[in-house]
Amino acid sequence: MGYRVAVVGATGAVGREMLQTLAERRFPADKIYPLASSKSAGREVSYGDEQTLSVESLDKFDPSTADIALFSAGGDTAKAHAPKFGAAGCIVIDNSSAFRMDDDVPLIVPEVNADAVDACLTKNNGRNIIANPNCSTAQLVVALKPLHDEFGVRRVVVSTYQAVSGAGKPAMDELFNQTRGIYVNDAVQPEIFTKQIAFNAIPHIDVFLDDGFTKEEWKMTAETKKILDPSIELVAHCVRIPVFVGHSEAVFIETDKPMTEAGVRRLLADAEGVIVVDHRANEGYVTPHEAAGEDAVYISRIRKDPTVPNGMVFWCVADNLRKGAALNSVQIAELVVARGLSGRG
Repeated sequence: MGYRVAVVGATGAVGREMLQTLAERRFPADKIYPLASSKSAGREVSYGDEQTLSVESLDKFDPSTADIALFSAGGDTAKAHAPKFGAAGCIVIDNSSAFRMDDDVPLIVPEVNADAVDACLTKNNGRNIIANPNCSTAQLVVALKPLHDEFGVRRVVVSTYQAVSGAGKPAMDELFNQTRGIYVNDAVQPEIFTKQIAFNAIPHIDVFLDDGFTKEEWKMTAETKKILDPSIELVAHCVRIPVFVGHSEAVFIETDKPMTEAGVRRLLADAEGVIVVDHRANEGYVTPHEAAGEDAVYISRIRKDPTVPNGMVFWCVADNLRKGAALNSVQIAELVVARGLSGRG
């Protein structure tokens, strides 16, 4: 049986990556509907290496004609349209933060909590909506899962170094234009970011909250608890850096049970979706440049944290457009197919 798949936000950076990932992984689709705003209707988008598809207007699309919808068009669009798709019997996989913390919406990373996906169905008091986590959360929980299962992760301190593509194509354009402009002595005019992003680092992602943390930092804490374990204590500091693709994280964990470096390295090397590159020599680690275009979560720089009992430190890198967004969404869709789930009964 082939599935009818809608991709909402098909002209954006993540939407285009979703189309590419569906084609690469040969998702069993009879029909692909690339959807976007009415002003983008008629534009051509690539599906795989050889096929192009014509974009249709989201406002004019009949949700009942799709079986699965991958949303990557922002929270406002998701809130306006995802419930309509769900009510029409289409299973929605949403990449925005609109529904992530709703009790009746599962927040899924397939390598971590695949069994939670069934809760999306209306017959299980769901809304046919599945949420995709924040990009920085997705790669983190993939790395934490095997360690939590074996040692019991009690506390996480994470500093992120996030690529501009996490803020969309206009943000990528701003980095490119600022970098080029600086070389020819043009004045820098930030528009997407609060300050110059080229040759800089901005310790501010999303809005500030009353407690001094940003919304991005809150997301990492709340989402990790929902996906993995509500008892885990986590604090995050999120920084935007002048990299186009690939989020990096310096992760400090404390566990209930003692760990060894060799044991952690073995567990992570055997974990689904993880590749360990940790040679303690020049070039013996992964950077966002190497991770771009790849599906895995890469782990390097594994070592003991001598400041706390049962502490470990590691470096975690992944392509935020793929594992952090498009790939995870398609993996969820594959999970829906593998389990024979349907929003129509």
